[in-house]
Amino acid sequence: MKTSDYKTLLTSQPEPHILKIEMNRPEAANAFNTQMAYELTDLFEQLSLDAGDCRVVVLTATGSKAFCAGGDLKERNGMTDKAWQAQHLVYERMVRAIMGCPVPIIAAVNGAAYGGGCELAACADFVYASDNAHFAQTEVKLGIIPGAGGTQNLPRAVGERRAKELILTGDVFTSQQARDWGLVNLVCAADELQTFALKTARKIAANGPVAVRQAKQAISRGMQMSLSDGLAFEIEAYNRTIPTQDRREGVAAFNERRPPQFSGE
Repeated sequence: MKTSDYKTLLTSQPEPHILKIEMNRPEAANAFNTQMAYELTDLFEQLSLDAGDCRVVVLTATGSKAFCAGGDLKERNGMTDKAWQAQHLVYERMVRAIMGCPVPIIAAVNGAAYGGGCELAACADFVYASDNAHFAQTEVKLGIIPGAGGTQNLPRAVGERRAKELILTGDVFTSQQARDWGLVNLVCAADELQTFALKTARKIAANGPVAVRQAKQAISRGMQMSLSDGLAFEIEAYNRTIPTQDRREGVAAFNERRPPQFSGE
């Protein structure tokens, strides 16, 4: 599927090597329906197969009120158990595609991130949020539990006890609380959010692409291992950077006192 064929996503390249993805269902608070899940899956799976010149992704949404309200409950209204489970398989594939993306992902949360929207943010490598953003894992209020990574990613970000409190109550929490607890890296004014996200994306895009991807993988995989296994995996990732042209260019640029020109090779 070509990105121009997407009905629920807008894609753009605000600067070289930076891909901006905007969830675009403002009439539904950017809740993801089956169509959006398919499109997010398609896009992130494409990035995993061939990222092209993309070195960093900014995941955000249109409008100023909602980042993503989670799964579209109007679409789910009246679903049979079988249909619900079949749809959720699509959501599960979407989450795995986002979390498995080798390219760094910055979530720029510009409004409410409830349920699956909070989970989408937590799937990113790190999160910037506007000062009017709010988060919540509201699934227990619907008789279900977070099923898009929430019970796994949120505890890893904020700690087990805090995550249990948030998930079991379904309480809403502010972007500042999210920052204090470790889910959000930066809180800023709403009109500055995209500027800050792009500023950081620009810094990442200027670094060695192979090195950035290997570092991301070493951190993500290493966090699931013992320290000794993580150290061994780190060296495997490190060794993949040694025979690259980028490694040679980085050292040469340092010694020649000039900015490096990385090619990703």
